[in-house]
Parts: sequence; structure tokens; C-alpha cells
Amino acid sequence: MAISKRFKKASENLDPAKSYTVEEAVKLIKSRATAKFDETIELSLNLGVDPKHADQMVRGVVSLPSGSGRTQRVAVFAKGAKAEEAKKAGADLVGAEDLAEQVNKGVIDFDRCIATPDMMGIVGRLGKVLGPRNLMPNPKVGTVTMDVTQAVKDAKGGAVEFRVEKAGIVQAGVGKASFTEDAIIANVRAFIDSVMKAKPSGAKGHYMKKISISSTMGPGVKIALASVGAGGAQA
Repeated sequence: MAISKRFKKASENLDPAKSYTVEEAVKLIKSRATAKFDETIELSLNLGVDPKHADQMVRGVVSLPSGSGRTQRVAVFAKGAKAEEAKKAGADLVGAEDLAEQVNKGVIDFDRCIATPDMMGIVGRLGKVLGPRNLMPNPKVGTVTMDVTQAVKDAKGGAVEFRVEKAGIVQAGVGKASFTEDAIIANVRAFIDSVMKAKPSGAKGHYMKKISISSTMGPGVKIALASVGAGGAQA
């Protein structure tokens, strides 16, 4: 694959074998995010888990202190007073059977999905559509709840849901290149801390194996585990 001149320039003076502190890594990545759009700052964590085993699944949600920089469209499955509450809280789509029918047809115009517990009979039938997109409401991450107002507020205000992939990787956008270094650093630390707290009971050996950070169009930089308190993260 051809490497662009811009990418080559962004990679100058970067040692791919070196691990940097969070502060150093953020400074390097931010200074090299030179695309004509506001690049997303992306974090990738390589965990020592095998998600094929239920007791090694890692998932959760974190409210980034500096926000995600993304405009989230939120759908809420609710009826009656809770539907009205969702609308007042700023949900983009609110419904029940009608919304389920729309989703079943493949019309998914939202980034986060919330449901009240009484709606899970309807929402449960949408698992094959919402599951692969990581949009299925789940009480463990606060998206199946009666507190619709708070759930919508969290989703709109920078809450990021994470789930480990088959290879043991957790990835997420933790801000934008236009954020200040301090804002990105705060988000990075908050995200890593949440993944650490989500360590499953079945994890063996080193839990946190590798952390890297990059911008959408830029090179990746490794973060030293010791700089985020993960250097000795063993089961």
C-alpha cells in the first residue's frame, strides 16, 4: 500500500519501538494530526483476555470528562410518561413497536440505543440487527433503565460504550485533535481506568498488554503501561 507524503512526514522522528508517557504520546499525536478535518483521537488497548469465554468478556461505559467531540443521535424505546421524558431530555428518536419496525427494516439512524425495562420484550427481538452494531441496550452499561433523563444526558454528553473484540482488543474514540492536550489526557486516563475496573474474573496473567494512541490519519504511538498505572496489571 502506498504511503502518502503527509503520513511519512507525520511519522518523522517517531520511534515505533519506544513507549511514551500519556503526556508525551498525546503531544506527539496532536501535533501530527494535520488533516483538513478535525481528526478523532483513537485509543486501542490490547487485553490478555479471550472473549469467547463468558468470564473473560470486557464491556462497560465511561463518561469522558472532556466529552467525545461527537454529536450522538440517541434512540429511546419507551411508552407513555417515559417516552415524554425521553423527548424532553433531548432524545432524537422515541418509540416502541413503531421504532422496532423501523429498525427491523434496517433503518438505524442513531448512535446509542436506550430502553426502559418494560420495552425489552420488544427490543430483545431486534438482537440480530442491533447486536452486531453494538447498539443492543444492556443494564450493565446503563442503557436499560427507568432513569431515561440521565441515560440520554450521558449519551449526549460524551458517554462511550466499549466492548472487547475477538482478538482481545478494545478500541474507542476519546476526543478530537482540536481538543487541548489536557482535555485529551483526561479522556485517555478516564477510559483506561474504566477498562481496568471492568477486568473480568476469568482474566489470567497480564490483563493490560499494550496501549496505543493515534489520530484518524496519523501514525500510532505506544503508551507506557507504567504511566497509566497498568504496568503490573496481572490477574
